[in-house]
Amino acid sequence: MRDILDSITRWWESGETFGLATVVRTFSSAPREPGAAMAVSAAGEVVGSVSGGCVEGAVYDLAGEVIATGQPVLHRYGISDDDAFAVGLTCGGIIDIFVEPASSARFAELGEVAGAVRQGIPVAVATIIEGPGEIGARRVIWEDQPAAGTLKAGDRLDQAVDDDARGMLAQGLTAVRRYGPDGERRRDELAVFIQSFAPAPRMLVFGAIDFAAAVARAGKFLGYRVTVCDARPVFATASRFPDADEVITDWPHRYLAGIATDARTVICVLTHDPKFDVPLLEVALRVPAAYIGAMGSRRTHEDRLARLREAGLTEAELARLRSPIGLDLGARTPEETAVAIAAELIQLRWGGSGRPLTATTGRIHHGRVPAEGGLTEADADTDDTAGGLASDVLRPADLPARRAN
Repeated sequence: MRDILDSITRWWESGETFGLATVVRTFSSAPREPGAAMAVSAAGEVVGSVSGGCVEGAVYDLAGEVIATGQPVLHRYGISDDDAFAVGLTCGGIIDIFVEPASSARFAELGEVAGAVRQGIPVAVATIIEGPGEIGARRVIWEDQPAAGTLKAGDRLDQAVDDDARGMLAQGLTAVRRYGPDGERRRDELAVFIQSFAPAPRMLVFGAIDFAAAVARAGKFLGYRVTVCDARPVFATASRFPDADEVITDWPHRYLAGIATDARTVICVLTHDPKFDVPLLEVALRVPAAYIGAMGSRRTHEDRLARLREAGLTEAELARLRSPIGLDLGARTPEETAVAIAAELIQLRWGGSGRPLTATTGRIHHGRVPAEGGLTEADADTDDTAGGLASDVLRPADLPARRAN
């Protein structure tokens, strides 16, 4: 929903009721992730996408019905052998889309949510999409302030969802979680979609060289908040790195030691100079990060490892280092090298093989690889079965309660 917030906030501010369609679950080769959204105004204007074009027409019609009736709808789109060319996902995937009427009266906190997203303040939105509760009931959970709204007044469900939402927010996860009617974690009658709006993950690029400009551009394209850092003020200038969110003049190791990183942070060391990169990697290999890569030849890498061992780093710490940086694409230019680094980031995030798709079989889209000790989106949803490939409309009144395990 992040990419359509500006448009729907304008509709919300005008008092208009619009249809908001959100991908809440995916199975197999679905083209969009949970959280992808499309909205339809009362006048028929459309923003966003839920499937890259596969089912947008059908969702548009459903959004119009939801605006007219005021009733939210959970709809499963997919294909079977008999209707491969009917409305559905011809790629073979299955997606569950929750379509709800939204307005300032129904979603009073939208303005605050949109403001938080713009300012990079973490916030999660939890919505009941299935089960015996009030379908469409919503609660907004903040990282360090009281939540707003309720899923079930005076009930422990809010507390259970708050705990889970804050944990998911810390990892940037968006998914469905299941509970009993009163928040029981060993039951699954009630489905709650928890959408995390965490700040963009950080990419830290060390070394103000031409390769760094290309890597910063690629990082920004992939959705990172990019910082370029170098100790040399003549090179570390905003004009040389227009795609970076910030350019820092400082010794790399000192700058890194003074900031907070997390399990989504990407660190790219492009300095090529032992007096910069060895002290920097001493710090980098001991802080939380999703990726730590360093540029250099294999000879440079071996020399760097020897220096780091002398500095006291363990083999487990050294094993976190991706060097030479990037996938083996035969890259030579700064732009090609940036693509190779971006490709390695994508591969590590999703668990791809790095081989040509023509040489592989099975699923094209992979599930997210979790940070150490973390949940994947699939883990967060205990309903991991396709449940059939029909595209029947699941209306709240028709949804049976699930039996407890």
